[in-house]
Amino acid sequence: MKIAILGAGAFGTALGGILADKGYDIDYYDSKFEKEKLADVLGKAKYIVLAVPSNVAPHLLPHIPKQQPLIIATKGFLDDHNFRDFKDYMVLSGPGFAADIKEGKETHLTATDERVVELFSTDFLDFDFTQDTKGVMMCGALKNVYAIMAGLLGLKPGTKVHEQFLTEVAEEMEALLFANGAEPETVELNCGIGDLRLTCDTPSRNYQFGLALRKNSKAKPENTVEGLTALLKIKRGEIEVPNSAVHLKDLIKLSNNWRNAWN
Repeated sequence: MKIAILGAGAFGTALGGILADKGYDIDYYDSKFEKEKLADVLGKAKYIVLAVPSNVAPHLLPHIPKQQPLIIATKGFLDDHNFRDFKDYMVLSGPGFAADIKEGKETHLTATDERVVELFSTDFLDFDFTQDTKGVMMCGALKNVYAIMAGLLGLKPGTKVHEQFLTEVAEEMEALLFANGAEPETVELNCGIGDLRLTCDTPSRNYQFGLALRKNSKAKPENTVEGLTALLKIKRGEIEVPNSAVHLKDLIKLSNNWRNAWN
């Protein structure tokens, strides 16, 4: 069975490695190729795995057949409106660094369809499950935003202050999911508090960018920072932000002082 993976970066190849080891025929697409190459990769694929940055995905979606099953491994979508034309889509998300997956370290993710579990489960990778597709997507975007805030506040993982921040943020995420028609309980899954804890830690690109902003409000990200993309969408009003989301509201105000982050 052929599986097409859109995104030949660290996470896409980590997922592809799992599938290849299980005997599936894997074909990658990288954005440096032309659209004709994309068509070749998608041809005869039983499943399509989306693993490109969230700011790249909208440019690819119009060229993806709407009838083929789509597995969304890209984080950064605040809603599922980009996928409403697709007849069959599911989400894979949660706390997993690509390097850890490639090294076979124990990893716990979230799936919204049993087919994801069947395809990707290994002796080191397992899943919890929900059908709350929107909630899983929102968690995958919001945890990056809050990781920037953790870095901006200079919170050190393992400290009481850091733990209190995670507790308060998890409550905010529940309120955000509820206000936008998702299931608040999804925050309790791997894709929620598990991924939040991982991303609000020092190896995280979003956390590191927050630290950079703490030192210099003119800091500019050297690589893709998914939390910035999500925060910009929030600032544009793409989701409802309840008054109880005080940390997020504070971050929105602070972001008005950032000089180069959006360039």
